[in-house]
Amino acid sequence: MIYLVLSLLCIATEPLNAQTVNDSTSYVLKTNILGWATTSMNLAGEICLDEKYTLNLALSYNPFVFGGNRQWRHILVQPEARWWTDRAFNGHFFGVHLLYSHYNAGNVNLPFGLWKGLETYRYQGDLFGGGIAYGYQWRLSDRWRMEASVGIGYAYTNYKKYECHKCGPFIGEEGKSFVMPSKAALSVIYVIK
Repeated sequence: MIYLVLSLLCIATEPLNAQTVNDSTSYVLKTNILGWATTSMNLAGEICLDEKYTLNLALSYNPFVFGGNRQWRHILVQPEARWWTDRAFNGHFFGVHLLYSHYNAGNVNLPFGLWKGLETYRYQGDLFGGGIAYGYQWRLSDRWRMEASVGIGYAYTNYKKYECHKCGPFIGEEGKSFVMPSKAALSVIYVIK
């Protein structure tokens, strides 16, 4: 699925190659270092729509189960429209994003009590949401940049709950809505064009 989305992103950016701003930058590839720190493989692409607007598409995937059957397995897709205060790919930006994730998680203790019960039960389901973001991008060279961004949003999840982490019986199906951090990224960026 990741290859399909990336292929579609490459095809979608091809007609935009004549639109260039900020020293001929019209699209970039990036990866979130914070995502890698949680063992989540991730990649994002961003295209320039005009001088102040870009469209970012981030993908994240974590297939791993760790000792003690700890897992935060997921696939996540997060498209985001961005408005830059100066010009695209330079300085401050504000974004509006959507997100979808299919997950299977358990035996994990999240900070700040974000999901009570996750250390005791296993949950498998889908999460839908949206939010707002703020970020800043630094130019390191013609081809390399760094970016920091954070976001907050509202989400709804529908999940199946299991008694124990590995083999417990099915308890029931539930859903809940909540306000949550919807984004935290420290990204390394490569400018393609």
